[in-house]
Amino acid sequence: MKSTKGTPKISTIEAVIVLLVVLGIMSLGVIGFGLSPQVPVLLAMGVVTAWAMLRGFPWSAVNAGIKEGIDQGIIPIFIFILIGAMISTWIAAGTIPTLMVIGFKLINVQWFLPSVFIVCTLVGAAVGSAFTVTSTVGIAFFGMGVTMNLNPALVAGAIISGGIFGDKLSPLSETNNLASAVVDTDLFAHIKHLLWSTLPAGIITLGLFAMLGHDNSSTSLAKIHQTVSVLNGNFSISALSLLPIVLVFVCAGFKMPAIPTMLLNIFISAGLILFEQPNLSMTKLTAIINTGFVSKTGNTSVDTLLSRGGIVSMMSMVALIVVTLSLGGLLMKFGLIGQIMTPIAKHLTSDGKLITAGIVTCIGVNVFVGEQFLSIILPGRAFRQAFHDGGLGDQSLGRVLEDGGTVINYLVPWGVGGVFLTTTLGVPTVQYLPFVFFSLLCPVISIISGFTGIGLAHLHQAKTSPAKLHQATELN
Repeated sequence: MKSTKGTPKISTIEAVIVLLVVLGIMSLGVIGFGLSPQVPVLLAMGVVTAWAMLRGFPWSAVNAGIKEGIDQGIIPIFIFILIGAMISTWIAAGTIPTLMVIGFKLINVQWFLPSVFIVCTLVGAAVGSAFTVTSTVGIAFFGMGVTMNLNPALVAGAIISGGIFGDKLSPLSETNNLASAVVDTDLFAHIKHLLWSTLPAGIITLGLFAMLGHDNSSTSLAKIHQTVSVLNGNFSISALSLLPIVLVFVCAGFKMPAIPTMLLNIFISAGLILFEQPNLSMTKLTAIINTGFVSKTGNTSVDTLLSRGGIVSMMSMVALIVVTLSLGGLLMKFGLIGQIMTPIAKHLTSDGKLITAGIVTCIGVNVFVGEQFLSIILPGRAFRQAFHDGGLGDQSLGRVLEDGGTVINYLVPWGVGGVFLTTTLGVPTVQYLPFVFFSLLCPVISIISGFTGIGLAHLHQAKTSPAKLHQATELN
């Protein structure tokens, strides 16, 4: 790393050592000792800060790194706070209980897992957000799966896989829009090119869930009937209760951004609660929104499943996002990530090596920074010129950013996606990770594509004009 105006020089070996120490601290703490991620990440942040001080970086650089890192997560943090409020109001308004009752009546229990995967894919494609899928219909499906005595991690895997698959098919997806913008290609051309990896991964995933979820002998029909009876007796189960989820689709159709969609949804759900419980005080309503809904049906299983949500429930996740993004900001500010990425990108020429290096780098950014958007932006900037030099088109890079960046964030225990899913479904990331087949398959299929040439876009296939391509290359 070149020094500028007194900035210390950092060698590639030094950057690798620091990053390995960081990874070792977080992996040992979270995976080895089963600790909550906040403390290991905070410890890693302290180690990086101490190293920076010893290497002569000014404290102002530390402050700047922390601020720049957190800035990337302000909007996601606010969205997650709103999701916490939306979950509790959806339960109190009867939306999630109604979805569970309808699901028990419509879905064949012998094909539950593939049915969940398909429905979550369709919802994800419609709303363009795996987070929204998981925190709405996902909670209902999770409750159904637990009632049916299925492995909670397996059910979570089906929900998450479907949500991510649908997200990758949707023009409303924030990550699809970001990746296409980073590589400067048309959004629909980007999504079309994604199909080379997403469709095979989706089909294989569906087949795996069909095998794992078929003819489940442990399913207790008596327990299902009991759960439905409890839900009918304690919640408002009606078509009106589905209004909030209908509103999500309507807002998606009008391409309304996530924040106003959720604010409107919380407002409508609160109105439904007051309509169904006219004697409910404003104090209790605000408590539901703030601290979450507490189910008091007398049925332990139902009460455990439906006592959740609220703004406060997201605070642990918010704390982790803050420390994780702070750590990521420091790693970028001190040039530790860039020092490794840039040399790698410059010395790769073959298609297979470029694709593999791009995928590995995206995964690495997810692991070290924990932020989905940065796992797209940083490798996109670092590898674009290398892809051009190797004759690969922007669409090929866009698919790499999605297959190694977007879909993997949900599998990192201290990543924004992983923490959100664990908080929402109550299943640790390391437990559901082996069953999120879609996310595990996408990078593998992309690497195979790189070495076989199947589905790769080359520069001569690109629809971008030479002048525009030259201009974009010059900007990089």
